[in-house]
Amino acid sequence: MSAPRLLLLIPPLTQLNTPYPSTAYLTGFLKRHGSDVTQADVGIEMVLALLSRDGLSRVFDRVRAMPGDLPGEAEQMLALEQAYLNSIDAVIWFLQGQDPTLAPRICQGGFLPQGPRFAHADEQSGAFGTLGATDRARYLATLYLEDLADLIHETVSPQFALSRYAEHVGVSAASFDAVARALAEPPSLTDEMLLDAVWGHVEGVAPTLLGLTVPFPGNLYGALRIAQAVKARRPAVRIVLGGGYVNTELRRLQEPRLFDYVDYVTLDDGERPLLCLLEHLAGKRDEAELRRTFLRSEGRVVWRDGARDPEFGMAEIGTPTYAGLALDRYLSVLDVLNPMHRLWSDGHWNKLLLEAVHLLRCRPGLHRPVRGHAERDLDRPHRGADRRDRETGVPLRGRGGATGGAQGPGVMSIGTGSGDHVVGEHPLRAGLHAGPLPPARRVWMRRRHCRT
Repeated sequence: MSAPRLLLLIPPLTQLNTPYPSTAYLTGFLKRHGSDVTQADVGIEMVLALLSRDGLSRVFDRVRAMPGDLPGEAEQMLALEQAYLNSIDAVIWFLQGQDPTLAPRICQGGFLPQGPRFAHADEQSGAFGTLGATDRARYLATLYLEDLADLIHETVSPQFALSRYAEHVGVSAASFDAVARALAEPPSLTDEMLLDAVWGHVEGVAPTLLGLTVPFPGNLYGALRIAQAVKARRPAVRIVLGGGYVNTELRRLQEPRLFDYVDYVTLDDGERPLLCLLEHLAGKRDEAELRRTFLRSEGRVVWRDGARDPEFGMAEIGTPTYAGLALDRYLSVLDVLNPMHRLWSDGHWNKLLLEAVHLLRCRPGLHRPVRGHAERDLDRPHRGADRRDRETGVPLRGRGGATGGAQGPGVMSIGTGSGDHVVGEHPLRAGLHAGPLPPARRVWMRRRHCRT
């Protein structure tokens, strides 16, 4: 039997600025264990297909073909159709960081068509000061995208929003009936674009196992819509569901209808369960020896957790890989002016490192110890940074002393005594560089399970 091939997909939608790191960690780990694994973020691919000249042309055509009267806001935006079509590709290019020279034109006015979201834009103009042209342009470009998202949501695709996808299906599903009804509806325009992205990867990889991560309620519908389509066209492909939403909401899973769409549901850390599943599909492990896995047998949901293999410690997880995730395609939107909120959501690398802490501390049923781990484990995000730099082309950490080095402007790093970890990039931190934390402070943070 040939080695199974695993395709890990991030369904819509988590955030637009950076890929959710779950598949990056799992891909890096599984590749080091010899698995044939590929990853992709079909959420950002769907958004970019939608927010393009061709995608918006399809939106406006379908809106015009809708029966009955349209909301006044939709009529307002239809009147600006040509302006949206002429500007959308340039705005996306700007938000991807490819054309910063567009910022002055956006700020001067007249370049962006203004929909309902711009009604209070002038009230926020003082938030950017005299040196905030780029941030102000990003803010206005984000309002422009939110107007388009509102139009799409209210007309051709009620599931769509910029940071979530049919979230109400996951949040309000007291039973599986609501989920089943949503999946029984014909695919919307955004569903069609999502599935176009999915088929590009499925046909290219020809996976034995398809993994879908569901970190939030807003990912559930997209994941199951993908699973439904793959099951219909490629019934031999096995499908596994996991992620933060699954870990919290499906711990007492008893609904057999979910397995009309997926074959397995795994809980908590994904490393050992996925390794066991791959071995099972390769004929090297019995079904009873899976790890933390639900499946359906004889019409009932059953739990398999017979594996005797030990869990992996933090030091064994290794370095995430972003191969397959094109970081230059993500959008640096600015929908929140509060700098502390932007610390979490703005840019690529701060999200990666903060999420690493979150994944290690906040997953329920955490199976690897956090208390008392060795000092060297605190440096895990630092290890492998050189390889990530080469892989992505984006420097993750600075090199050099406290007053210089290879770090770009706006990068602040916190030392641990053995190296510097980049916390993130932000205009408010331009030129700052913090030295090593005092030993007492590092001990205090470790006692609270913080990564120093």
